[in-house]
Amino acid sequence: MAFNPRMSILPPVPQQSRTRKKEEEAAYANMRLPDREIVGCINELGIPFTVADLQKPNPIQVQMIFEWFGELLMNKTRQTVDPAMRAAVEDVCSDFGDALMPADTRSLMGFYASLLRLMNHCGVNDFNFMDLYKPTHDRLVKIFSYVINFVRFRESQTSVIDEHCNRAEAAKARIEHLYVENQNHEAQLDEMRHNRRAMEALVAEKTRRNEELKKRLLELRRSQEKVAARLEDAKNKKSELAVELEEKTAAKLALKQDSAKLRPYVLQSASALQASLTELSNTLNAEKAHIDSLDRRARALQTSTDSFAVVSTDVASCIKLLDEIAIELAKEEEENVKNARQRDALTERGANVREVERTESLLKRQLAKWAERTETLRAQSHEKAQRAKEQMEELRAVHKKLTEERGEKGKDIERKRVRIEQTEKKMLDLKENIENEVHAAYDEYLKMESHIKLYITEMEQAIPSK
Repeated sequence: MAFNPRMSILPPVPQQSRTRKKEEEAAYANMRLPDREIVGCINELGIPFTVADLQKPNPIQVQMIFEWFGELLMNKTRQTVDPAMRAAVEDVCSDFGDALMPADTRSLMGFYASLLRLMNHCGVNDFNFMDLYKPTHDRLVKIFSYVINFVRFRESQTSVIDEHCNRAEAAKARIEHLYVENQNHEAQLDEMRHNRRAMEALVAEKTRRNEELKKRLLELRRSQEKVAARLEDAKNKKSELAVELEEKTAAKLALKQDSAKLRPYVLQSASALQASLTELSNTLNAEKAHIDSLDRRARALQTSTDSFAVVSTDVASCIKLLDEIAIELAKEEEENVKNARQRDALTERGANVREVERTESLLKRQLAKWAERTETLRAQSHEKAQRAKEQMEELRAVHKKLTEERGEKGKDIERKRVRIEQTEKKMLDLKENIENEVHAAYDEYLKMESHIKLYITEMEQAIPSK
């Protein structure tokens, strides 16, 4: 009977993670610096630091060192990130920002975010807030080793960094120049738009005046046509009156001739005169009848002439009306073409509307599905909330207990903090004394150096003279 051992419940460690861990350990072994070298590098930067401080780190002193590294490599300190953090707190918490998040805390959090990016560039991928709040010796040795090696590498690549900085400055200057040109072009564009609007107003005014002048011209043309028609009527009437005058002059001359012819007959006898008178009366009656017929014919002709003038005027007006109708028909055809285009556009939009309706129906079905899922998730969240509430009650009890313990520890921490502050005050006084002594020694050194240079100068001047 084969024996099958019970499988372990521990998850198997993949070979890749082991290899990566070994590589990181090997890289750290190459990057690790001795404690004295780390302390010497930090002291070279002008920060008082000892091996004892590295082995038993102080959070305040460590934060000052990290702040110095941030200012050196990124030009970022607590003071530079404080305005942005203050604005963010005021935006989130409004008037309660200072009460919920003090200035020191928010500036430290903002500086930590900038410092985290620096550590990722230096190769410290596991940097966390505890390295600032509760640092340890091993963590500080690792972090300082990586940062110091990064600073050394940066100093060795100064020419490349300066080249890229110069490129960035040139690009920034080019961007600013283009931005200024863009602003100038926008100003020119606004001015051109303003001029265009002014020109459009002038064109609209000119168009309106042109339309008014066209209407006035049409009215004057109609008036001219009426005056021309009246002039033609007056000319026709003048010609008719001239003809009538000629006819009456001719009749007068004929009557004079007839009277001259009848004058010899006056001296004749009464019977002959009676006969002649009868003949003449008959002739006169015949002539009157002929003249009446001619008058009637003339009046008929005049009536026909007037009718023809009226008809010709009506025909001219009809022709003009036909021209206007032709223009209106052309406009109607243009309107029909526009209507056809609009009808096609309306058909296309109708298709788009149907497509939107289909999309809307699909979205409604998806919305119904998501609503069902939301209800399910709401029920699950309610159950989780109940469980979380129970856990919260338990955590509150634990929190109360921890608060009591924290109060007791807080008192101890307060006493230790007072001692630490006294020690720091003593250290600061000692630091000031040492700095004063260093400055005094440096001044003495400068004086001695100036005396030596003066002595050497005098010796050099005295040697050639000998």
